[in-house]
Amino acid sequence: MIDRIARGAILRAAGSPRVNRVVSRHGMRLGARRFVPAVSLDEIVPIFRALNARGIRGVTGLFDDYAVTAAHVATHEAEYARQITRLMQEGLDANVALKLTHLGVSFDHEVMFESAARLLDLGMRLRIDMEQSAIVDATLGLYERLRGSGRDNVGVVLQSYLHRSPADLERLLPYGVNVRIVKGAYLEPAHVAHQRKPDVDAAYVALLERALPNAGFTAVATHDPAMIAAAREIIERERIPPDRYEFQMLYGIALGEQRRVLEAGLPLRLAAPYGPKWFEYLMRRLAERPANLTFFLHSAVSPGSRRPARRYRST
Repeated sequence: MIDRIARGAILRAAGSPRVNRVVSRHGMRLGARRFVPAVSLDEIVPIFRALNARGIRGVTGLFDDYAVTAAHVATHEAEYARQITRLMQEGLDANVALKLTHLGVSFDHEVMFESAARLLDLGMRLRIDMEQSAIVDATLGLYERLRGSGRDNVGVVLQSYLHRSPADLERLLPYGVNVRIVKGAYLEPAHVAHQRKPDVDAAYVALLERALPNAGFTAVATHDPAMIAAAREIIERERIPPDRYEFQMLYGIALGEQRRVLEAGLPLRLAAPYGPKWFEYLMRRLAERPANLTFFLHSAVSPGSRRPARRYRST
């Protein structure tokens, strides 16, 4: 109950312009760097090179304002294209996640389709992120249209806290979908999303039970040890080969869980997005496990201290 109240408060603060200004101005030196390890593509490349040397894959993305004009979409598309081109030129085992709020979902679905199609035509396998519940239909519709156009180098995301996700998974399975399963990190009403962690967890496992044996590829995106254990049990029981799944976590978070996944010989990908508008991302990371706020506030009052990140896990 306390965690749920704290999560709601943190997510509401994410919408506060005043909190945004303060955190954006001071957050990096007060501990945000733990959650946002890079602010430029030039910083991402050596991070991914070091990860690849350890047998870990990478994925990046972009923090920026939502696109509200075709010119905004063009700016975001250019940055995504720069990411894709650079990562391929560097020969890195890494890919890119696209946010449709950057590509015109709020005002022109034709612009969005054309932009996403051009990015896919660069040759990298990309994943369309899932954002607020209000754009789930547009997101799945774009995925289906892209697949119908002959582009199969695209994946999508489902959020276990949404009541609709089991039906959405059934809709996608005939495509041999490459799907990423997450819990969900937006503040949604009860008629749209589960509100209790046990219900979100049960829904997460149910999606894994269906996706791992039947989807073309399943990305198990979680820091929760119970969800990781559930996924491993399904993988072993169903004898899912390692080319049909991977675990995904955030760079710098749940280091113990990352280590255990690697030591078990399981495929792992770490996410390290970057960009100027990282505030809301940071707030969602704090809300996922309010104990993470302790780390941030400790840094705020004692900037010189360096408490080990592994003591604060996101789930």
